[in-house]
Amino acid sequence: MSILSQLNSLPVYAVCGGIIAFVAVVCAVFMVRAWRAGVALGMDRAKMRRAVTSSATFSLLPSVGILLGVIALSGSLGTPWPWLRLSVIGALHYETQVAQAAAEQVGIRNLSAAEMTAQGFTTIALLMSVCIMWGMVLSIFFNKQYLGRLGGGKASSSGGFADRAMTAMFIGLICAYIGSYLGGFISGGGLFTFSGDWTPLVVAAVSALAMAGFLYLSEKKGLVWLESFSIAGSMILGMAAAVLVHLFV
Repeated sequence: MSILSQLNSLPVYAVCGGIIAFVAVVCAVFMVRAWRAGVALGMDRAKMRRAVTSSATFSLLPSVGILLGVIALSGSLGTPWPWLRLSVIGALHYETQVAQAAAEQVGIRNLSAAEMTAQGFTTIALLMSVCIMWGMVLSIFFNKQYLGRLGGGKASSSGGFADRAMTAMFIGLICAYIGSYLGGFISGGGLFTFSGDWTPLVVAAVSALAMAGFLYLSEKKGLVWLESFSIAGSMILGMAAAVLVHLFV
């Protein structure tokens, strides 16, 4: 049995599906409790129903990006594990980046299913889990103190630092990936021969332009609802660009 068949086996589905079902039950319990609390506070039931309907509606299209992430990772990591990661605690940009970085460290290029081994999957899964759990762990010890600072009028300074730190982190990530794409392109043939693999550069450019377009429409044209769909739309357009490059170039 191949490693991919093992990762898609019934026991793995049972473990991952059981965890997802437990989280879904917890969500349902909190949703019912929130509804009852709203009724107890005397909130308008019609407005509550509209809030539920609008929340469900605006959750559908952004979830397409999550589905794309599951599909992209399932080819090398099986379906249950990406399904679990992206359904419970994972973030789309985090899971794909960490999985790729971990795969490269164990000698698996581009998360290739043909090169995947049990040891490689264990390393990738462990790194994906360990790196993201610190938000929960640190919240247990420091969240109360942080909320106290927000209540004490220091929200603007802490929030400004958090925004700048997050922006700096993503700029660093983007520079690292663009640098690796340029390195792969140049080492494959050079800037003037155009024989290197420039598909990642095209995908990055199309995705960036798509994201810029979504932000422009949401911030400058008042189409705020588009902001929820920007990641999914940018991913779809970037993937479409990759397909077109391979078909016609």
